[in-house]
Amino acid sequence: MEDNHLYQYSLLNALMDGVSENGITVKKFLSKGNQGLGTFVRMDGELLSLDGKVYQLQSEGRVREADLEDQIPFGITTNFVPQITKKVKLEDKTAIDRELDIVNNHSKNLFMTYRITGHFKIIKARTVKGQEYKGQPLSELGDKQYVNSYNDIEGTVVGFRSPKSWQGFSVAGEHLHFIAKDRSAGGHVLEITAEDVEMAMATASNIHIELPTSNDFNDAKLTMDDEGIKKVEG
Repeated sequence: MEDNHLYQYSLLNALMDGVSENGITVKKFLSKGNQGLGTFVRMDGELLSLDGKVYQLQSEGRVREADLEDQIPFGITTNFVPQITKKVKLEDKTAIDRELDIVNNHSKNLFMTYRITGHFKIIKARTVKGQEYKGQPLSELGDKQYVNSYNDIEGTVVGFRSPKSWQGFSVAGEHLHFIAKDRSAGGHVLEITAEDVEMAMATASNIHIELPTSNDFNDAKLTMDDEGIKKVEG
């Protein structure tokens, strides 16, 4: 993939319909970019890809490095090359949007990707345990998610911002995952506060979407559940 071009496998609407029995391998996902987000088969935990490794952020905050043959039913990644890097203060999650707008105030209908590194005062993150039965929708998993708050922790946040018009194809607005520097904790970020962290950012206007060819995907309704997405994504 070219620098800052996005590759996405499957659709968020498919996860909302519970389509997550199989997908592309971690090995293939890594060939598409150096940072990314997603989930694993049966939506067992959150996925964070960073510099040649894919991590499974499991229930209760545990972290494992994924095997190359593990499968990813939904994921987005890019060969991230920062267009601007700066020190920022994040009073809350909405501060990320403000920083992205400073970089490109014409990006509301484009994609942006970023990496935030340093010492975080507060990170509130969630992980999901995984499906209890085949086809269980993501909105149900959100009712049983594990949420933990980490205070004064070093680590990295990988994030993507997608246009509002892409809700259902991906997560409209902010979608960001965190992993601790020592790889001991992580999850999907719900809240964030930091006094002085490094934020690297880039605008993306090219996206390649690969769709599954499975019967499960073909049989899915893939209807928009805006309320359910907003509920589970926080």
